[in-house]
Amino acid sequence: FDENALNKLFWGRVNVQHAAAFYDFKKEGKVQNLLHQLKYKGQQQVGVKVGNLYGSELLSNEKFASVDLIIPVPLHPDKQKKRGYNQSECFAKGLSQTMHLPYDSETLIRSFASETQTKKSKYLRWENVKTIFKITDTEKIKGKHILLVDDVITTGATIESCAQHLLSVAETKVSIAAIAFTTL
Repeated sequence: FDENALNKLFWGRVNVQHAAAFYDFKKEGKVQNLLHQLKYKGQQQVGVKVGNLYGSELLSNEKFASVDLIIPVPLHPDKQKKRGYNQSECFAKGLSQTMHLPYDSETLIRSFASETQTKKSKYLRWENVKTIFKITDTEKIKGKHILLVDDVITTGATIESCAQHLLSVAETKVSIAAIAFTTL
């Protein structure tokens, strides 16, 4: 968990405690198909099931033992309404069930819609998300160790922006978990 590629992605960018992903993402692979089912085919149970499985691993790892709260990367309300759910929240629900921790999908919000990230460079991804998140209630997360979760991490721009906002609240710590991590 210490020297993994996802952990290294955030070195010097944002002060996260730990970062880990359940799967390595490869184009045209089984994980891409799994994520496609979750994100675009309405298969919410995929996210919950993967969260259950990964939650068991994280629960047995001392690096994640002090986590107090799980927060999924938010979708903009318009996008969530169109899709019907937030795929990262499905993952958070599964983690919550297995780790016996609460999850909170209301404290970190996406304040305006951003363009899709899929065709953007690393820098443009970062520019696209650096100011779109907001904290609604700092008291809910003050002094907490938060497990920030997402479905897939590519450049880390979205997670970095979310983590920076969470870390702006006094005495918070952030660790990261994702279903999958891909390198460009």
